[in-house]
Amino acid sequence: MNEVFLDAHGRAKNKEDVVNEIRSFILERPDSFYKIIIGSDSLQTLGHEADFVTAIVVHRVGNGGRYFWSRCRESNFHTLRDRIIREVMLSLGTSMEILEILKKYQDIKFEFEVHVDVGSNGKTSALISEVTGMVRAYHFNVKTKPESYAASSVADKHV
Repeated sequence: MNEVFLDAHGRAKNKEDVVNEIRSFILERPDSFYKIIIGSDSLQTLGHEADFVTAIVVHRVGNGGRYFWSRCRESNFHTLRDRIIREVMLSLGTSMEILEILKKYQDIKFEFEVHVDVGSNGKTSALISEVTGMVRAYHFNVKTKPESYAASSVADKHV
């Protein structure tokens, strides 16, 4: 998994820093409702390489949010399915790492979701049950397009 994330202003953060900023954001207004969301997107580059971006979003529902993102480039992606599965695996790995750090803090309340960049329309529709099943197997709530904004909007912005 990626060790360095960037905030919206391009400042580098490790995962502990990201969690501390999420916690501070939540504690600014602890009575609000929060979601912490992880999502990834990718773009096929030259040959069989792909550029992957994973986003961590803390959403103060109805009143903004913050996000952090990380990029990696990997190769040997021959099909769209290969790339989508890798996106989901990056999101799941990041989710487990971030939640492990968040366990230390009992003073914040939030819902957690994983957003996948697949939807019922288009080329990815055949993958919906497979990737949502993968995410649910880890006991995470999952959202697909058009509700998967962490993947299809935030991560997509940087891919």
